[in-house]
Amino acid sequence: MVLAAMTVLPAVVAAQADMAPTNNLPNPYRTIEGWAQMPQGRSFGSASAVDVDVDGVSIWVAERCGGNIGACTQNPDVDPVMKFGPQGNLLISFGAGMINWPHGIDVDHEGNVWVADGRDNRPGGRGAPPPDPNADYYGHQVIKFSPTGQVLMVLGRRGGVPMGEMAAAGPRGDFFWQPNDVYVAGNGDIYVGEGHGQGRNRIIKFNSRGEYLFEWGGTGDQPGQFNQPHSLAMDSRGRLFVADRGNDRIQIFDSNGRFLDEWYQFSRLSGIYIDQDDVLYGADSESGSVNPAHGDWTRGIRVGSARTGEVWALIPDPQPDCRGTCTAEGVVADINGVIYGAEVGPAPGRLNRYVRQ
Repeated sequence: MVLAAMTVLPAVVAAQADMAPTNNLPNPYRTIEGWAQMPQGRSFGSASAVDVDVDGVSIWVAERCGGNIGACTQNPDVDPVMKFGPQGNLLISFGAGMINWPHGIDVDHEGNVWVADGRDNRPGGRGAPPPDPNADYYGHQVIKFSPTGQVLMVLGRRGGVPMGEMAAAGPRGDFFWQPNDVYVAGNGDIYVGEGHGQGRNRIIKFNSRGEYLFEWGGTGDQPGQFNQPHSLAMDSRGRLFVADRGNDRIQIFDSNGRFLDEWYQFSRLSGIYIDQDDVLYGADSESGSVNPAHGDWTRGIRVGSARTGEVWALIPDPQPDCRGTCTAEGVVADINGVIYGAEVGPAPGRLNRYVRQ
């Protein structure tokens, strides 16, 4: 949806991250809480994975089984992947026992649902027993589901490859460790962003058959390097936008991984979505809370142009004193310009709906 009626502010595209914050922006949206109607007896947990269906109005979310880390392992009968109709009614759910920590989601042009599973079910935390070499650990994969929940493709080795074992792990496209997001281009090419504090901070490209093509990145803050490539989107020109969260920027590449530009004016993005009109929606869930050094920036959802880099609007976090991962971490918009924000916490999250006033 083109936001033609909105006041367009001048773009300030900086070559470095010390630009003035884009905080003084209008908020033409009204927040609707409690939109998603969960099954009886089930509460909405943490979620960062949200996308729109091919029908343009139904919403897919991969939610962490009523909690956050470990909740899906503790509740193996709970479906983490859910589709809601435009009125918030639950239409279908699936994925129980197959996904440990859903982190990213993408619905391709055929309606298939791709989910990035960013953790495994190995024992963790202080005092936890060592991993069992004979256990069937799962996670660190990208799974392609049909719209009805049939598994069509799996990328990555089941359970992933821990950091210390990567050197001897084999082909580079055969495994992940902490995949953040997946994006499927119109021609079927698959992009995976990897590295959520660990991992190799890379973008991996596969063809439509799931065959490894190449990768780029590495840890750092130079053009083409990453610090948590947390979310992926693509504009109408086929440019890949990477929410490089740890570096407080968006990086833009062509389909072959060639660096084109970097933008700081959308702030520290956990989630990014670009609609059919090249309107860019960016979810900043960490400025001033997880990242105090970025405290001059207002957390929230920024809306602007993927063509020019202009930022038009800001839906601010309603809890400015929140500590931790606050407001939306995942973001999407339907064909009518209605925005949906998936929240991780700090308490078990929500799926909020934002409509134009």
